[in-house]
Amino acid sequence: MTNKDSVLAKLDIARFALSEAKTIQETKKILDVATASEILAKRQQLGEEAIRYATSIKVEALAQLGRMLKETTKNKGGNLKTLKQYPTGNIQEPVDNVPTLADMGLDKRTSKLAQDIANLPDKQIEAVKDGLLSLSRAVSNNHVSDGSFDWYTPIKCINSAREVMGSIDIDPASSDTAQKKIKANKYYTRETNGLDKKWTGNVWLNPPYSMPEIKLFIDKLLVEYESGNVKQAIVLTNNSTDTQWFHSLSKFPFCLTKGRLSFWNSEGETLAARQGQSLFYLGNNVDKFVDNFKQFGVVVRRID
Repeated sequence: MTNKDSVLAKLDIARFALSEAKTIQETKKILDVATASEILAKRQQLGEEAIRYATSIKVEALAQLGRMLKETTKNKGGNLKTLKQYPTGNIQEPVDNVPTLADMGLDKRTSKLAQDIANLPDKQIEAVKDGLLSLSRAVSNNHVSDGSFDWYTPIKCINSAREVMGSIDIDPASSDTAQKKIKANKYYTRETNGLDKKWTGNVWLNPPYSMPEIKLFIDKLLVEYESGNVKQAIVLTNNSTDTQWFHSLSKFPFCLTKGRLSFWNSEGETLAARQGQSLFYLGNNVDKFVDNFKQFGVVVRRID
């Protein structure tokens, strides 16, 4: 049996064991096997099949572990002892008999990662398992996981977009709350799904920042713009300069923000973005875009 066959066989056993696992400790053991197999497959160059299989089981185990931890009573003070005063003197008694992370064989980092993954939408978990989205990016994106659906654009950006385009005809990735300030002529929410609607006129797009949704929205915009349905558009994204979708937009003028924009949520709270943003302009009023968006950062007219 080759090293690759041995790893794949071990992973087959791990996947079955994961479906049968009932405790945090059992799930953690399977996570350790998958993690070790993934490292081995990469180091010994056993091929994409072995690496992806190991990654898939690792992510499944992390998600299952996270769900278990969320349902587990938290230790509030650890298995500590405290002195209580009694007539006969000071006696030590346990404060909290609930197991700590250490008692369960976990560290804080693994616990947090597992619970972060458990909080991801199923589509994102599947994207990580399939190798379409890195684990680190998925967890990072989860803090702004649905982009314009839950993190709403600063009103200054909206006002500048309206100044450039003259109007906002369609906001295809929005919400009822966001529209209190955006006030597009037509908008679509997560439930009404702007991806299967026709976009026309002037578009404001703050797409979901998770994969594959962000790419789907940008691909849709480019098709509508190139067909002539969309006349102008301004797109707000994060600064993911290594991605294909970012490069597909970079042929248009764009603004790289200086510092991070402050978004807001339905509670009226200000939310600090975890990374810088970019604003892209599709249309013929490039000078107007430059004049209105240079206040936010550096504006690049085009990249040859």
